[in-house]
Amino acid sequence: MMIQSFFNRPNTRAVLTLGAAVVALATLGARQQPPQQPTPAPQQPTELSAVIKNGGGAPTRLAVPSFIALTSDAETTAIAKTIGQVLWDDLNYEREFELIPRDTYATIPAAKSFTDVPMDRWHEIGADGLIVGTVEKTGAGIKVQVRLFRIATGQSAFGQEYSGSGANPRVYAHTISDEIHKQQRNLNGVARTKLAFDSDRDGERMGGTIEQRSTKEIYIADYDGENQKRITVNKSLNITAAWSPDGRSIAYTSYRHGAPSIFISNIFAGTMEELTKTAPSTDSKTPRASDSNFLPQWSPDGTRLCFMSNRDGNPEIYVANRDGSNVRRITTHPAGDVSCTWSPSGTQIAFVSDRSGAPQLYIVGADGLGLTRLSVGESYVDRPTWSPPPYNEIAFAARTTSAGFDIKVFDFASGQVHALTFGEGTNESPAWAPNGRHLAFSSTRAGKWQIFTVGRDGKNVRQITRSGNNYQPAWSK
Repeated sequence: MMIQSFFNRPNTRAVLTLGAAVVALATLGARQQPPQQPTPAPQQPTELSAVIKNGGGAPTRLAVPSFIALTSDAETTAIAKTIGQVLWDDLNYEREFELIPRDTYATIPAAKSFTDVPMDRWHEIGADGLIVGTVEKTGAGIKVQVRLFRIATGQSAFGQEYSGSGANPRVYAHTISDEIHKQQRNLNGVARTKLAFDSDRDGERMGGTIEQRSTKEIYIADYDGENQKRITVNKSLNITAAWSPDGRSIAYTSYRHGAPSIFISNIFAGTMEELTKTAPSTDSKTPRASDSNFLPQWSPDGTRLCFMSNRDGNPEIYVANRDGSNVRRITTHPAGDVSCTWSPSGTQIAFVSDRSGAPQLYIVGADGLGLTRLSVGESYVDRPTWSPPPYNEIAFAARTTSAGFDIKVFDFASGQVHALTFGEGTNESPAWAPNGRHLAFSSTRAGKWQIFTVGRDGKNVRQITRSGNNYQPAWSK
């Protein structure tokens, strides 16, 4: 949902109103521990760092059957099946390989170990590479071994062993996918990344208000929508989440104290800080209790945040250190300046302003100098997000109908804008994946507001959430 409460937006429901801020860490979130990553053993391929390619120049065709359960209990069998399916999905997501459909594997005899794989049968269905894995229960949890075989020679191009808990077998698949993408394509995959978003799915009502207003809480999920967990619990509005570069903390806006303020929660350590502490003051560095502070965004090095505040009487862009110190006003104009995003170098900030009439996209130096307007010909712009390297683009939401928005991308190299969505519902709040190959966004195309992801080419749209209304995604590094 769009966040421009400071701009007049007929026919569009506003998420924020001048007056309120973010949340304390939920009891659940406070008890969370860092996700347990599988512990890898030294890599032992027989054909070190061999890149598998299709000889005709077509995409490399991979087959990923279920992993082999070396212990016959039901739990190990289920884990082996899960890892195989999730790994197929993870590898397919990046579209670097052509994944052979799993329903074609039925006629091929299942291997019982790495030594009895029927390579000729996999060759018959056109596989260039085959991923074979085993799962074995141990006293401390499970041991997972995996090999990527080159079908033409039967040799291993990738081999790894992992050990750890069996409580979340999906993490083994995510890890293997990212490591295969790195070794085979020098690509940083996103299988181990997370999404954060705000949701009204709990159906709770805000306390202390005259009208019965729905709450919104911050949730996190795996990149594919699995393992959705609630992070905030305070019966308020908790919105506009932003991941810290180290992936451990989330900054967000909360109406916890009435007026919107910015909080930072470390979801693993269970700590919570208020970045924009309120107090009666005429000093712009210390907002009054009635001031509004919205839309935090981390600098690339994690030492600063930019945000929007009306503490000087007008919506402007500010920058503060991670601990809330050294607050500096970046923009100065009678119009409204909102919705900031950092350049990958940390030297520039893009934002939205209605100084030229309707809200448009601008950039300015992080020191407040060098203002430039970027958007031309757009009727209304909102929620810019700067792409990570190696790309140099800004995605944003643009009004394309009287009541609808679409996701567009401004390319610095060409100065051109192209659309990623085309009027299927209203599409807002884009957020880049850390490798720049995908975006998450919120959309009404499925009826209610839900989170979707899409490739940077506008293809491969996937729905991530389905419960309640879900808004304003952020993608972890």
